[in-house]
Amino acid sequence: MTDFTGQKAIVTGATRGIGRAIAEALLAAGATVIGVYGFDEQAAREFINRVDVGDRLQLYRCDVSDYEAVEGFYRQVEEQFDTIDILVSNAGIRRDGVMAMMPHEDWQRVLDVNLTGSYNMAKHAVLLMLKQKYGRIIFITSPMAQMGFAGQTNYAASKAGQIGLMRSLAKETAKRKITVNCVSPGFIETELLADLTPEQVKEYKNMVPMRRFGRAEEVAQAVLFLAGPSAAYITGSVLDINGGL
Repeated sequence: MTDFTGQKAIVTGATRGIGRAIAEALLAAGATVIGVYGFDEQAAREFINRVDVGDRLQLYRCDVSDYEAVEGFYRQVEEQFDTIDILVSNAGIRRDGVMAMMPHEDWQRVLDVNLTGSYNMAKHAVLLMLKQKYGRIIFITSPMAQMGFAGQTNYAASKAGQIGLMRSLAKETAKRKITVNCVSPGFIETELLADLTPEQVKEYKNMVPMRRFGRAEEVAQAVLFLAGPSAAYITGSVLDINGGL
């Protein structure tokens, strides 16, 4: 495992599912993790209680879609740490429904959190990373960006937008030794799939050549690779973690 001792990492959506697995993996590798969560205070308390790393884990409640709130969060980070080394933009939501019947607020909220939230977090991360001319930015996207699912026009659009954002930002920051990539998890056993019916679970597992859903820990290891020194020449790329989907 790469040693991340002394590095500072921001992880959004850090208290549940894939985000929690990423935060735990970074902590295990020695990093200081500044975790961001949106609303679930209970999950935040449970996360703090389950790890024993002293002040290497700090949690902040912040709506990533709120530009001013994100700006205020980064002011606190800069005052405490001066700069950061890693951003994992993982926060995301789903509000599924066929487009013809989708309420405008469901379309807008998914775009605001998943895509605008990625912009808000990455913009301010780049400004801090430029101080040291080094950084790793990783967006958690989805195969739906390319495949599309009926009932997920808002989610698919937001995830496709993340990939476009990533590829353009990678070109802007490459000369400063700041890499920007996406990790694209397929069906992963997290709270995000908790609303699937048994029939849907069976159908989706049959779609995956490996015939199983992935584990959050498997996604976390891919993120750690892209966040480490071995991935210095990888930027503008999408790493699929989907069992062959």
